[in-house]
Amino acid sequence: MGMNQAAKASGPLAGIRVIEFAGLGPAPFACMLLSDMGAEVVRIDRPDARLGDARDIIGRGRQTVLLDLKEAAALEQVQALLGQADVLVEGFRPGVMERLGLGPAEMAQRNPRLVYARMTGWGQGGPLAQAAGHDINYISLSGALAAIGPSDGLPVPPLNLVGDYGGGSLYLVTGILAAVIEARSSGQGQVVDAAICDGVNSLMSLFHSQALRGSLRAERGANMLDGGAPYYRVYETADRGHVSLGPIEPKFFALLCAQIGVPEALHDAQNDRARWPQLHAALEAIFKTRSRAAWCELLEGSDVCFAPVLGLGEAAGHAHHQARSAFVDVGGVAHPAPAPRFSRTPSAIQGAAPADAVAIAELLQRWQ
Repeated sequence: MGMNQAAKASGPLAGIRVIEFAGLGPAPFACMLLSDMGAEVVRIDRPDARLGDARDIIGRGRQTVLLDLKEAAALEQVQALLGQADVLVEGFRPGVMERLGLGPAEMAQRNPRLVYARMTGWGQGGPLAQAAGHDINYISLSGALAAIGPSDGLPVPPLNLVGDYGGGSLYLVTGILAAVIEARSSGQGQVVDAAICDGVNSLMSLFHSQALRGSLRAERGANMLDGGAPYYRVYETADRGHVSLGPIEPKFFALLCAQIGVPEALHDAQNDRARWPQLHAALEAIFKTRSRAAWCELLEGSDVCFAPVLGLGEAAGHAHHQARSAFVDVGGVAHPAPAPRFSRTPSAIQGAAPADAVAIAELLQRWQ
């Protein structure tokens, strides 16, 4: 049996209807966020799609309809459903939806207020629009990848957080919310062209400013936020664990020096690049004198801007996350809780990834 998502919705987007065309990467994550905030999300997937994976965290909070969009009857049903929707989300290459007869022009005729959200890597236009790509390629074009990694090594992909989810999903959700708000006053939807490369360019705004001011060095590992600064990096502990430091403000750096016994001659070396190697060596030696747990006991919760570097399996057990209920049990699987948090209309996970499909006829009847 399919879940009645609408009955469980409690967030600020309760009542918003979203049709998601199944895909990979940033679009599904964006739809997870919309669902967590209360939207009713219906995923249109292929007839051979596998359902019922309770470990599919990003697939949570949906209803799924299995259809072959190459069949005229199925296409007609989807068009009818879109006539009652607020948002369409698709992540295909440009032109695919148009060839299916589900392009923005066709949908605007059927539903003028529909927000048509398009998620791609390169965007709907431009010389690369039809090329295949993944997160690593999109962040390469923006300068983000070149800036991440050790000074004596290759650039390091930051998982798929910067491209797919940072420059992709979060900008897609921002665009959807803005367009939905505007449509309430104008009565008209519009196309949201969310391109990962555009989003990452936007995310790099601070570093563009630093470059324009001449304060950003082109080489990796030579700047404040890329591991170059001794006071903003990771250190190994006596038990081969790791801790992170980030006391950017002078008063916090001074507190660190006092707390851990930095040699007095280096107390004024925070922003002296010539002495960064000495400061780094001193901090490296100091942190290797105690275990990660011992450093946590001394420094965690203080203003030295400190945290242990936790493995993925350790995160849910940390006292801070537990105190804030940062992970939620859904059918025996620990899910990251919805974020952000709302005081009056709290978000909620609307259930695990669906185990069964729902009949589109049932949805059509309920959405009329």
